[in-house]
Amino acid sequence: MKYHLITLGCQMNLSDSERVSAVLENMGYERTENEEEANLLGMLACSVRQKPIDKVYNKIAQWNRWKNKRNLITFVSGCLLPADKEKFLKTFDLTFQMSELAQLPEMIRGYGVVTPAGLQSPQPVMPKNEHIAEMWHIKPKYQSSYEAFVPIQNGCDKFCTFCAVPYTRGREVSRPSVEIIEEVRHLVNQGYKSITLLGQNVNSYGLDKNGQEINFAELLRQIGEYGITSGEEFWVYFTSPHPQDMNREVIEVIAAYDCLAKQVHLPMQSGDERVLIKMNRRHSMDKYRRIVADIRELIPQATLFTDIIVGFSSEGESEFQNTVTAMNEFRYNMAYIAMYSPRPGAASFRWDNEVSAEDKKDRLHRLTEILKIHSREYNQTMVGRTMRVLINGTDRKTGFSTGLTEGKLIVRLDHSDASLMGKIVDVKITSAADFSMSGEMLVLVNH
Repeated sequence: MKYHLITLGCQMNLSDSERVSAVLENMGYERTENEEEANLLGMLACSVRQKPIDKVYNKIAQWNRWKNKRNLITFVSGCLLPADKEKFLKTFDLTFQMSELAQLPEMIRGYGVVTPAGLQSPQPVMPKNEHIAEMWHIKPKYQSSYEAFVPIQNGCDKFCTFCAVPYTRGREVSRPSVEIIEEVRHLVNQGYKSITLLGQNVNSYGLDKNGQEINFAELLRQIGEYGITSGEEFWVYFTSPHPQDMNREVIEVIAAYDCLAKQVHLPMQSGDERVLIKMNRRHSMDKYRRIVADIRELIPQATLFTDIIVGFSSEGESEFQNTVTAMNEFRYNMAYIAMYSPRPGAASFRWDNEVSAEDKKDRLHRLTEILKIHSREYNQTMVGRTMRVLINGTDRKTGFSTGLTEGKLIVRLDHSDASLMGKIVDVKITSAADFSMSGEMLVLVNH
């Protein structure tokens, strides 16, 4: 028996998919990238934006047509709004929340599929508030041998008016720190080089435990201490922090430990105070500016990434210009710019979406052009320097490889060797482009 799994959305869904794969393979299923030969077809969907949901509807329509010719079971999970989940109940055979993943074998058993797991006694249904912990106990089937995602929390308590996450994943729940650190230690011992801690708001890690758990800065510190004792070279990232909860202590900890990557993803969303208030972001631009100043002071070598929404409900040209000003002030290495898309469940869905599609596209284009300038200027300062680069792929051009610096900047190498995949090497940067650099490999480590 074979399964095919499609994952849409953010890194959290990607991490969840690794646990879905583990459950299915423990049942005896074999993964296939060819959906036409699979007996079980699944999707991890994302209700945060409309485009991924449209993809789900297109795909399930195709899969249901295939049922006229062969026996199939389809399922959907992921980051789902209640309204989307209700619609999917009519089109998918199985629809479940990720917190119910441990019960998936029993759900499949209910469709008459006999597997080794299906013959076992069904697991007791746990109280809903314990289901997330049950999912975290499932050992993931990592999709890479050198890069891994480690969830540290689920859900969000911020209720930004543009965001559906509190309605798709619920309120914040922190994973026990002992489990997180143990998973990181296991990955490092297995030779992993890039580890990303995941949460909707990582800065608030532990706050839901009323003093019974360490905070985010201490979690990073303990991982940093393990980095020292392990003697291994690896980089630990985290995403995403919220400016409201970001503090100087976290930045000080990053500065103190080599294994804590010198890269910060700090979502701004808008550079305008009125728009931030309407978004319910709960931070001012002055607060954001102080965080960036601390980063520049304590870890000046760090790269800075962000998220920005253009065309949020009633955003005028003058308010957009404040975002342009902020872009020029902070000079991001990378910005993930999205056109505002109203989603059912989010508060802003009820508001008039007054910005035209043409204006949204224009603003996205204008910010992208500014980003290109700042990215290229920064990359040009790297020319002539030697940087550590994690090889993570082959370039479209034959004979070339690609990699990422510790700051997650793309580097192209005029060297191709499959055995280098997942290795960290010394690279001398020879040229710069808008969003990437080129270089020559100098020294190979651990090869």
